[in-house]
Amino acid sequence: MKKNELLLLERNKHIPQGPFNVHPIFVEKAKGAVITDVEGKEYIDFAGGIGVNNVGHCNEEVLKAVQDQIQKYIHTCFHVVMYEPYVELAKRLNEMTPGNFPKKTMFVNSGAEAVENAIKIARHATGRPGTIAFEDAFHGRTLLALSLTSKMKPYKLGFAPYAPEIYRMPYAYCYRCAFGLEYPSCEIRCAYFLRDFFNTHISAEQVAALIVEPVLGEGGFVAPPKEYFNVLKKICEDNGIVFIADEVQTGFGRTAKMFAMEHYEVAPDMTVMAKSMADGFPLSAITGKAELMDHPQVGGLGGTYAGNPVACRAALAVLDQFKKENLLGRAEQIGKKVLEKFLELKEIFPIIGDVRGLGAMVGMELVVDRKTKEHATAFTKQLVNRCREKGLLMISAGTHSNIIRPLMPLVITDEQLKRGLEIIEESFAEL
Repeated sequence: MKKNELLLLERNKHIPQGPFNVHPIFVEKAKGAVITDVEGKEYIDFAGGIGVNNVGHCNEEVLKAVQDQIQKYIHTCFHVVMYEPYVELAKRLNEMTPGNFPKKTMFVNSGAEAVENAIKIARHATGRPGTIAFEDAFHGRTLLALSLTSKMKPYKLGFAPYAPEIYRMPYAYCYRCAFGLEYPSCEIRCAYFLRDFFNTHISAEQVAALIVEPVLGEGGFVAPPKEYFNVLKKICEDNGIVFIADEVQTGFGRTAKMFAMEHYEVAPDMTVMAKSMADGFPLSAITGKAELMDHPQVGGLGGTYAGNPVACRAALAVLDQFKKENLLGRAEQIGKKVLEKFLELKEIFPIIGDVRGLGAMVGMELVVDRKTKEHATAFTKQLVNRCREKGLLMISAGTHSNIIRPLMPLVITDEQLKRGLEIIEESFAEL
């Protein structure tokens, strides 16, 4: 029996089935955009730890920063003894996130934890209980974040009751418009629907926050029209509602801007971020208007490990790498090549129903029939497995798991990118 198989037996013996695994392999080492398993087989990585490794696996500058930090101190708890990396990172995020207004930043450990704290702050500041989220959204797995998440199976099934005062409206999913319209003749009906929503679901006076992903991540790499978020933001402003951008997956260069909301020229009241922020070290942040962030009382926010100094040093090194290596420019180059290839494949293979995205966040939706748009869920799983057999690691997305979402590190070489796209094409042809 091979080593991967032996380890899988041990995994199943000692670990519950709940924590899912896409690929039945175990990593031995990873560098840049390549993962090597315990049997020595190399894979081009188009998953990036679910969008976490934008600056690459084991980035040298990140490693240096982390190694330097662990020689000094690893943990004091920021609430007990403060440290400079926390303050420096907060300062830099305040300067670089969208919005020309005073900001403050706090750190926690995961995207879900950041989402929950953002909602807490919005509720505290407004004195209102309600939150509006969107269909096909993913905001995390803890109770409040799970309640905000849209997808029922496997995420929500069996975990009810969910947190109260969560209301959900359609997203700007043009390929599957909830209103049966087409852009641009629709005149962004899905955005203006928020006004009707206040009459049929929850009054505006009861809404603390609206939380939205600039591009759906787990929901399938859906990028709304240019005008969409400006309309939502204006309606929120008119009604005293905190506008929260969940940039956990879109942030830190994935869309060829540091934050995706820059494409839409919208300044959220709060921005939530995590994933590629610290290149794999557990760290997330909430950056928002200073008056909002200062609203909760002293001691009302925090956590024992929140803003760990090692993770903060890693994040500072990540920011340096973006500037030094022009990774935003690289993301734009990658996105153009992926988009071009996916559109080419769409002309060849009828099972590809839609190709869309923003920057390097380009996905393709697979359908059994282009007219009915029936979700090609089974085929998508086959494609992911065939690509792995040929040396490419990918993951799917979408409420029906029928969307291919490449999240390759932005440091991937042209040769690796080319070969990865070739493997996708070969796998389509073989299947």
